[in-house]
Amino acid sequence: MYAITLVDIAVAFIPVLVTLVIIFFWSNSIRHASVSILRMLLQLLLIGYALEFIFGSNNQWVIIAILCFMLTAASWIALGAMPVKRSSLLAYSMIAIAVGGLFNLALITQGVLHVDPWYQPAVMIPLAGMIFSNSMNSVSLAGERLFSELEHHQDYARARNTAFQAALIPITNSLLAVGLVSLPGMMTGQILAGTSPLIAARYQIMVMCMIFSSAGISTAMFLWLVHKRGALEKARQEIN
Repeated sequence: MYAITLVDIAVAFIPVLVTLVIIFFWSNSIRHASVSILRMLLQLLLIGYALEFIFGSNNQWVIIAILCFMLTAASWIALGAMPVKRSSLLAYSMIAIAVGGLFNLALITQGVLHVDPWYQPAVMIPLAGMIFSNSMNSVSLAGERLFSELEHHQDYARARNTAFQAALIPITNSLLAVGLVSLPGMMTGQILAGTSPLIAARYQIMVMCMIFSSAGISTAMFLWLVHKRGALEKARQEIN
């Protein structure tokens, strides 16, 4: 594994500064880009220290609390693109992401990786982050597209099918491009750490299956819940 010092990090920021200069001259404002980069830097540094503490604690209740927090945050953020009050659909978003996400997390950690103990932080937290974030994005895309289709007076079944297909476009494209257009982050990281490319490829196959199925199941569950429980009509009344 290559050791990266703070000086090395500073070198990595050289092309970032070049990009900021271009943004400044072409748009006369670098505030948004600068704030984004600063937040990225601070957030990753803070999460690094936080993960050091979490990994060191090795406590199942700490891991459960963190998983609950990640699930709640993902469920809340997923509703941001929908033209309704988040509180009206938050429970359905949480249930959908929990069903698709926790099912895959349990299957991968226990059925594939055979993690022991089950709450091993170095495995649970990174995998849960990948699963919940992909489920969150898919639920968000599905919800936004569903309301858009309904506003154009499509019947529910057609709107649901369109929303489901649209939500899976990003992950489907990733499946098509992986290994041809790009090497994914996990595979690249493992190769840089000295893992055999063959082993890294197996891990990446596991990850792609995991994020595809969690996104699909969570999206389908969300679309079913908002219709089955009558939440869709209430949300549409809020829009009107």
